[in-house]
Amino acid sequence: MKITKTSAAITLVLALSGCSKPAENNTNRTNIQANAPSTVVSKTTAPAAFKWQADRFDDVRVLRYQVPGFEELPLKTKTLLFYLYKAALSGRDITWDQNYKYNLTIRHTLEAVMQDYTGDRTTNEFKNFIEYTKKVWFANGIHHHYMNSKFTPKFSQQSFADFISSVADKGHLPLSHEENSAQLISLLTPILFDKNIAAKMVDQSANIDNVKASAVNFYENVTEQEARDFYNAKVNEDPKHPVSWGLNSKLVKKEDKLIEQTWKVGGMYDKAISEIVHWLDKAAQVAENDQQAKSLKLLAKFYRSGDLKDFDQYSIEWVKDTNSAVDVVNGFIEVYDDPLAYRGSFESVVSIKNIEETKTIAKIAEQAQWFEDNSPLLPEHKKKEVKGITGKAITVIVESGDASPSTPIGINLPNSNWIRAEHGSKSVSLSNIVNAYDNVSGNSLSEFVWDDSELKRAKKYGPLASHLHTDLHEVIGHASGQINAGVGTPKETLKQYSSALEEGRADLVALYYLMDQKLIDLGVMPNFEVGKASYDSYIRNGMMLQLRRLKLGEKIEEAHMRNRQLIAHWVFEKGAKDNVIEKRVREGKTYFVVNDYFKLRTLFGELLRELQRIKSEGDFKAGQALIENYAVNVDEKLHKEVLARYKKLNLAPYSGFINPKLTAVYENGDSTGKVTDVKISYPDNFQKQMLEYGHDYSLLPMIN
Repeated sequence: MKITKTSAAITLVLALSGCSKPAENNTNRTNIQANAPSTVVSKTTAPAAFKWQADRFDDVRVLRYQVPGFEELPLKTKTLLFYLYKAALSGRDITWDQNYKYNLTIRHTLEAVMQDYTGDRTTNEFKNFIEYTKKVWFANGIHHHYMNSKFTPKFSQQSFADFISSVADKGHLPLSHEENSAQLISLLTPILFDKNIAAKMVDQSANIDNVKASAVNFYENVTEQEARDFYNAKVNEDPKHPVSWGLNSKLVKKEDKLIEQTWKVGGMYDKAISEIVHWLDKAAQVAENDQQAKSLKLLAKFYRSGDLKDFDQYSIEWVKDTNSAVDVVNGFIEVYDDPLAYRGSFESVVSIKNIEETKTIAKIAEQAQWFEDNSPLLPEHKKKEVKGITGKAITVIVESGDASPSTPIGINLPNSNWIRAEHGSKSVSLSNIVNAYDNVSGNSLSEFVWDDSELKRAKKYGPLASHLHTDLHEVIGHASGQINAGVGTPKETLKQYSSALEEGRADLVALYYLMDQKLIDLGVMPNFEVGKASYDSYIRNGMMLQLRRLKLGEKIEEAHMRNRQLIAHWVFEKGAKDNVIEKRVREGKTYFVVNDYFKLRTLFGELLRELQRIKSEGDFKAGQALIENYAVNVDEKLHKEVLARYKKLNLAPYSGFINPKLTAVYENGDSTGKVTDVKISYPDNFQKQMLEYGHDYSLLPMIN
C-alpha cells in the first residue's frame, strides 16, 4: 500500500501552501547526526541555489529532489545503489504497456516527433503537441495518472498527421519493415482523438463490466465474470497461506480458452525482466549482508520462474532484512490499476536509510501492539499479536514505473495479508521527497481556511501533522486488524471497492490517534494542536478542496479520493446533530469548520470500527453502500465554486519529480570492468530526461 502526496490526508501545507517547516517543529525531523554510520545518507538540506521546480504544464508541476551526502558513501554502497538504479529503470517500459497496450507505440511516436521535428516549434499546434507529450510522459500513458480519463489533444488530427509525416524518414518512428507512416497515423489517430476509444484506463463504476470498461492492459477478450470465475476456481493447497493469483500475469481468451501470460524471464515482458534480473544478480554480489543478498536472489528467482510462491518467499525474507541501510522495492506491487485488484503494476523505489528522521516513525512502529490493543475495533477484529512491524525514513535514490514521475510519500509492504500477519511489514516515509515539497512555495491555504487562528495553526503544526499522518497511516493503519477465518481476501470479497475501503481504513487509524495522548507521551508531537491541524485539513480537503482535481460533471472514481470523501461526508452527516462540523458561507465562499475535535475523533473511531468489520467479515453490500452513498457523487454547485476559487490561485494540483542520475565510472573506461566510482547529478529538464529514458531503457516491443 502507498500514500501519495495527492492522496495524502494532510495536504494543507505540503501540497497546497508548500510552507517550510517552522523551526520549532524541526525537533521531530532533523538532520542526520555527524557520527551517524557512513553507509547512511546524512543531511536533509540543499544548497540555497538549488532549483526545486523544473517545469509546469497543464495541471502538473515537475519538481526535483536531492540525495544529500551521496558523494561520501562508501564505494560498495554506491555500487549497490547503482545496480539497483539500473534494475529500477529497466522495468520502466512494463508500466507503460500495463497501462494500455498501445502506450509504447504512442510514446515512441511522440518521442520521434519531439526529437526530429524541424518545423516551426513556436506555433500553437506544436506547443499543444509538446504539452500533450509531457502529460503522456508524466502519466506513463495516454490516461491521466490520477483520474484515469484519456487526455484530449488540443492539436488537430491534421497537425498530428503532419508532424508524423515530417519525421518519417528519420528512422525513429515505431514502424516495422512492412509498415509506413500513413499506417501508423491511421492506427493512432482514432486512439488519440476518439473519446469513445479507451475512454478510461480504470473504470470502477457500479453495475457495469469493469474489465470491459477499463483500457488497462491486464485483460484481453475477457469479461469481468469470466475473470472472477477463473480465479475463484483456483485452489489454494494451504488455505492459511493463499497465493496472490494473477499478480504477475495478463489474462487473455484465445479460442474460448482463458490463458495467463506470465510476466517473467522467457514469458511476457522477457527482455525488460531479463535486464532487471541481470542488475539484481550484480546487486546481490555487493549486498551489505547475507540477509539482503538472500532477498535479492529470491527476487531474481521469482522473476525467472514467475512462480508466486517464490514471490511470497522473497517478501518474507525482505521483511526480515531490517539491518540494511540500502533498500529496494522492485516488482509487481500495487493493484490499484486492476479494476478487479488482482494484478500488480511494476514499480521500483531505491533508497537508503535516514537514521535521524527514522526516530519518529520507529517510535510509532515500536508501539504497534499498544495501538492495536487500544483501537476502537471490535475485539474479535484486533490482532492478538502484532508481528514484525518496522518503520523508517528513507532517502530516495530513484523511482520508476508506477512510482514515477508521480511518487508516493509513504509505503507499507508487503500487501499479502497472511505475510503481514505472520511475518510483519515494513513502512517507510520518503523523507527527501517530502523535503522537496516543503521547499516549494504556494498560496492556497489562506483561500480555504475560515479564520486567522486556523491559518496560524496550519502553518505552525501542519507539516508535523502531515508527517505523523503518513507514519501512522503506513505503519499502524495498513498493519492493523485481522480478517475472520475463512472469509477470503478483500479483493475477493469487497471486489472493486477493496482499495478505497482499505485506504479509508488506514486514514482513519491515523486520524483517530492524531488526537491521542499517546503521541504526546511518545514525544513525537508537542500537543493536540497538531491533531487539530490534521482534522481541519482532512475535512477541508475531503469535503471540497480535492474537487479541484475533477472536471465539472465528473464523479469520483480514484480510490484515495473516494476514501477521503467517504470519511469527510460520513462524519459530517453523523455529527450534524451536535454541530461537530459546521458548513459556513461568507461572501459567497464555502468553508467547513470543526467545532468539536474530540467528538470528531469519536466519529472517526466509529467509522474505523465499521470499515474494519466490513473487511474482516467480507461484507460487500455494506462496503458498496458506503462508497456509493458517500464517496462517488459530487455537489455540482460546490464543485463549480472550488474550481473558480482554485483557478485564481494559478497552482498545479499535481506534482511529480525528475530523478537524479547515477553514472558509473569503470576501470579503464570499460563497462564490463570494475566500478571505481558512481557519480550523481541532478537533471533539471523533464523533457530531456524522458527522451533519455526512452532511448536508454526501451526494452519492449511496441504492442504485447
